[in-house]
Amino acid sequence: PYEIVGTLGEGAFGKVVECLNHSNNEKMALKIIKNIERYREAAMSEVDVLERINSLDEEKRFACVRMLDWFDHHGHICIVFELLGLSTYDFLKENGFMPFSLTQIRCMADQIFRAVHFLHRNKLTHTDLKPENILFVDSNYNIKYNSKMKRDERTLKRLDVKVVDFGNATYDHEHHTSLVSTRHYRAPEVILELGWNQACDVWSLGCILIEFYLGLTLFQTHDSKEHLAMMERVLGPIPAHLLQKTRKRRYVHHDKLDWDEHSSAGRYVRKHCKPLKQYMSCKTPEHELLFDLLQKMMEYDSSKRITLEQAIGHPFFNLLRKERK
Repeated sequence: PYEIVGTLGEGAFGKVVECLNHSNNEKMALKIIKNIERYREAAMSEVDVLERINSLDEEKRFACVRMLDWFDHHGHICIVFELLGLSTYDFLKENGFMPFSLTQIRCMADQIFRAVHFLHRNKLTHTDLKPENILFVDSNYNIKYNSKMKRDERTLKRLDVKVVDFGNATYDHEHHTSLVSTRHYRAPEVILELGWNQACDVWSLGCILIEFYLGLTLFQTHDSKEHLAMMERVLGPIPAHLLQKTRKRRYVHHDKLDWDEHSSAGRYVRKHCKPLKQYMSCKTPEHELLFDLLQKMMEYDSSKRITLEQAIGHPFFNLLRKERK
């Protein structure tokens, strides 16, 4: 009953197409997985997680994408989803990487944190949180002229978002592969192969929030050691006890990151990164609160990192709680 009307996105796993469901005339998104064993396995695991989310959240209180159906078509697993709008990454890109406002970030972060906290409470870690995997429910916008930037700016009509892509979601009791997350959002404990848990999602969310705030990716690199050096530039030195524990000895020299600040890579990191607080675009209490929250989310030691339950209660969200009353 599904008629394909356009392509929404493509990836290593296969592609996502927009479909018309002729039985009810509604549009939906269909994720078609390549007929390759490892992608089939990830897809079946995603179906399992999505079925569990559907049954745990029948009232649709949490902002996780809904699976409507799934089937196997000649070895291609096909998953039917509600049709959503652009990803936060694509919206940023189409808006010339204009950052989101603090008010927008607060509203989006509240929904995302609650959705991922719901996963965590149910013994799941998403493991691949990034702006591409957070979609607007409806990305329709108004255009207004921004006199400061001297250009048109797209302002969303609705800030409702949903978390998508549960193909790498891992239950607490399942085998934890050593490498998870897309590089720019990968937590230090994952890079250092110290083992990971739900705290790695919190790190990724910290990276996402600062990307919403800046319009640009914080850790723009393709190399793990350089990535750790960027973290040190932004967040200060990596604690010695973490570097002592890692099997990745080539990253470490005398319990410190083995990094030459004066090499060309060292100069690149100094040029492209700066201490976290220097990214603040203004020093008002609201901005201070966001950066206090970011600092706690990007704590190197995952055992000391803020949990999502604590993050949801952080004073940065007080303005939303006032509005709800």
